[in-house]
Amino acid sequence: MSEPTQKYSITMPRDIAEAARARSGPSGLSSYVAAAVARQIERDNLNDLIQVAEAEHGTVTEEEVQALRDQLHQARKQQSRGGADAA
Repeated sequence: MSEPTQKYSITMPRDIAEAARARSGPSGLSSYVAAAVARQIERDNLNDLIQVAEAEHGTVTEEEVQALRDQLHQARKQQSRGGADAA
């Protein structure tokens, strides 16, 4: 079941509105904008969590971030190799 909707009036730069309308496809501009706002809210919520975690545990260094990216890259490589072996 879909959430109830309400009509809003927003103002945005014309070039952004036109680009969004061009990309919105059959679902329409309202759906496209709603999805973009939902993603921004998710990002804002994640930033809030990061701030709380860093206040408690300290700032995450670039080296730590890169190490985790490397681990993720290796895991994806292993996973894709495993999928190729299964085929």
